[in-house]
Amino acid sequence: MSATLTKDAPPAEEPVLRKPSARRRLVPYWLLLPGIVWLLVFFALPMVYQASTSVQTGSLEKGFEVTWHFRTYWDAFHEYWPQFVRSLLYAGTATLLCLLLGYPLAYLIAFKAGRWRNLLLVLVIAPFFTSFLIRTLAWKTILADDSVVVDVLNALHVLDVTSWLGWTEGERVLATPMAVVCGLTYNFLPFMILPLYTSLERIDGRLHEAAKDLYASPATTFRKVTFPLSMPGVVSGTLLTFIPASGDYVNAELLGSTDTKMVGNVIQSQFLRVLDYPTAAALSFILMAIVLLMVTVYIRRAGTEDLV
Repeated sequence: MSATLTKDAPPAEEPVLRKPSARRRLVPYWLLLPGIVWLLVFFALPMVYQASTSVQTGSLEKGFEVTWHFRTYWDAFHEYWPQFVRSLLYAGTATLLCLLLGYPLAYLIAFKAGRWRNLLLVLVIAPFFTSFLIRTLAWKTILADDSVVVDVLNALHVLDVTSWLGWTEGERVLATPMAVVCGLTYNFLPFMILPLYTSLERIDGRLHEAAKDLYASPATTFRKVTFPLSMPGVVSGTLLTFIPASGDYVNAELLGSTDTKMVGNVIQSQFLRVLDYPTAAALSFILMAIVLLMVTVYIRRAGTEDLV
C-alpha cells in the first residue's frame, strides 16, 4: 500500500528562482558610489593634476605652462638618484627590522597571550594615540649623545660595528643613517604587527596538533605550517611598512642630517622651498613607478595574493 501511495503521490514542485529586480541589482553600485567619488576627487584628480604639472615649464613668477617637457623626469632622476637609492635602502632595512621584531610579537599575541591578548593589542596601537611628529621628536632624546641607550651601545661595542659599516659616526648615533632607520622602524612597526597578528590568528590550531601527532618538532611545525600560512600577513605587513617608509621625510628631517636626506625630503624641498613644481611632481611619479614595480615583482615572487 505504501508503494501505491508513493506511486500516486504528485511530484514535488520545483522551487522557482526569481530574478532580483533592477532596483535591487543597483544597490551594490549605489553603496560603492561614495567611495568611488571619494577616490576620484581626492586621488584620481590630484594624480592627473600632478601628471600635468610634471610636464610643465616656467616659473612661479611667470607662470607654468604645459609644454610636454618629459626631459624633466630624466633630469630629476639623474640629479637625485642617490636619494632614491638611499630611500629604498633605509625603507628596506626598516621593513626587515619590523619583520624581525614584529613576527615574534605577533606570534606571542596570537598563540600565547591568552587573556592578555586585548591589552597587548592596545599597547601595539598605543603610539597612534600621539602625533607622528611627537613620536619622532622623542627619538632625538633617546638617541642623544649622553643618553642611556647610546651608553649601552658603546659598552657593548655595537657602535664600533655600525661605525665601520658607515651607519654611525664614532660614538654618535643622532644625525646618522642608524637614527633615521630607528625612527622608521619604530613609527611603522604597528603596520607590520597588526597584519601579521590577523594572519596568524586565522590559523586553525588543529593543524599544530596534527603536526605534533606526526612527531614534528616545533621548528619543523613553524617552517612547514605556521610560516607558510602566515605569508599573507607577511606580504601585507611588508607592503604597509615599505611603501610609506620609502616616501617618508619626517624621520630623515628630524633625526638625520644633510647626508641622510631621502627622496621625500627632496620632493618637500622642491615643492615648498625651491618652488620647482615640475621637478617635484616628476620625482613623485618616479618614486611611485619604482615602488609599484618593486611591489608587483615582490607579490609575484611571494606566491600569494591573499592579502590580509
